[in-house]
Amino acid sequence: MQGPPQITTRSPGQRRIWLRRAPILALLAAALLGALFFRDALGVEALARHREALLAFRDAHYLASAAAFLAAYVAIVALSLPGGTVATLAGGFLFGLFPGVLLNVTAATLGAVLLFLAARSGLGDRFASRLSQGGGRAAGLIAAIRQNEWSVLLMLRLVPAVPFFLANLIPAFTGTRLPTYAATTFLGIIPAAFVFTSVGAGLGEVFAQGGRPDLALIFSPPILVPLLGLAVLAALPMLLRALRKGP
Repeated sequence: MQGPPQITTRSPGQRRIWLRRAPILALLAAALLGALFFRDALGVEALARHREALLAFRDAHYLASAAAFLAAYVAIVALSLPGGTVATLAGGFLFGLFPGVLLNVTAATLGAVLLFLAARSGLGDRFASRLSQGGGRAAGLIAAIRQNEWSVLLMLRLVPAVPFFLANLIPAFTGTRLPTYAATTFLGIIPAAFVFTSVGAGLGEVFAQGGRPDLALIFSPPILVPLLGLAVLAALPMLLRALRKGP
């Protein structure tokens, strides 16, 4: 005769691991659902359709609208929902270049920090530790990034070659310190945020003429070249350190 079926239970250690992974798994699920269901709701067309209602609410409840905008922008970044660029445009459209750019940079930084913390607590610390202990090229790359954290992270933010979502996750998997991550995120996104916020500040006239903003503006030479120049300046400490070590 067979005995009663055995019931397997997870150990406390396994439960703790899954609890630590829960935030990043929830954020990844939200990112997938957002890409599937909210792309149109968070696009430029939606902003154009609801512009009069948004402006009316801002005029009637300025502080509440600023707080609601901050919360919405933080959620978009933390949950990796589509519409981060449109949110930046909306900040300029609703609040002007200033305080719009301050609201945009603050919200984007807070959202990025939340995503960073979720990724680091769920996978990042253990992943970075295993790579570092394993040796080889991966360990060397992590060591190089840690030696040049400011330069590498600023370049990730200044040059729009890496998607914002990946730029938020990569530091979590290389053991970056939170203060360094937060500071480089805040400072590094200011130039692009300034450009898109200024575009957003002029959206009223664009919408009135039935047009749409040119989101490829960031890749035009007058904008991209200064950003690349800032990236080179950010890389100077890393280059000087490499030259001092010699061949």
